[in-house]
Amino acid sequence: MNTPPQYRQVPAQVDLPALEHAVLDFWREQKIFAKSLEQSEGRPEWVFYEGPPTANGMPGAHHIEARVFKDVFPRFRTMRGYHVARKAGWDCHGLPVELAVEKELGFSGKKDIEAYGIAEFNAKCRESVLRHTDAFAELTTRMGYWVDLDEAYVTMEPEYIESVWWSLKEIFNKGLLVQDHRVAPWCPRCGTGLSDHELAQGYETVVDPSVYVRFPLTSGPLAGEAALLVWTTTPWTLVSNTAVAAHPRSPTSSRRTARRSWSSPSRWWRRPSARAGRPPARPSPAPRWSAGRTGAPSSWWSSPSRRTSWSTPTT
Repeated sequence: MNTPPQYRQVPAQVDLPALEHAVLDFWREQKIFAKSLEQSEGRPEWVFYEGPPTANGMPGAHHIEARVFKDVFPRFRTMRGYHVARKAGWDCHGLPVELAVEKELGFSGKKDIEAYGIAEFNAKCRESVLRHTDAFAELTTRMGYWVDLDEAYVTMEPEYIESVWWSLKEIFNKGLLVQDHRVAPWCPRCGTGLSDHELAQGYETVVDPSVYVRFPLTSGPLAGEAALLVWTTTPWTLVSNTAVAAHPRSPTSSRRTARRSWSSPSRWWRRPSARAGRPPARPSPAPRWSAGRTGAPSSWWSSPSRRTSWSTPTT
């Protein structure tokens, strides 16, 4: 007697994308996400707050990665017996939004915004942040991320802003809000403070000129016999410099070159007496400089080819 198979026949060749679409269609038609919330109603809550994306640009691979984690943990907690409501949101604030609109309008700074009109500029920003919500919703559905897109919150709406102020007031009433000092980065171009996230978005490695300049001593026991070595990252100010100042207790050391010697205050080349807290020993006399050199800096003493690199905000 032939017994019927217990499972459906599985084809040898599987069209995985078509299979995914079939599952997504089943979820949508049967309202599986809504049913999972109804089924877990009344159970202990596991609260989930989504950090919403800004929809002024098209979604990218990094959005997929973040939304995978946002989906995995609520699903896991639901299977562990919790009720996990999930509401989507759209982030409508932040300097990147304003910078994108400035780029569209061809602006170069804050003065252009004020000339254009702050109200008009804000309206442009409001239109920009919701420009690609349809693309984000399509991506969310396609990757199987269960979240309520129909009742999504929007951070620029008064109801959301009031809820943030209410939360802050509750934190204050419970004595959990502390007043303190914080060093905040500042963008001189935009004329505003920057958050840590905004600062990280605008960093890049740049190359700026730096030069080493020798200044012959014109007074004291080593006048005409030694020179100070000065390093500066603003060589364009050398023309207006009139003096070199050094703290009298700053440790110094002297170095002899093949042609000349110089003396330089230094924190790196400390003499043993300076490390012990005693006044630094006087540098040994150096050979006299050759005639013809003056006290003014010149290209012969500087090294304009020496450069230094660091990171600087560009927002």
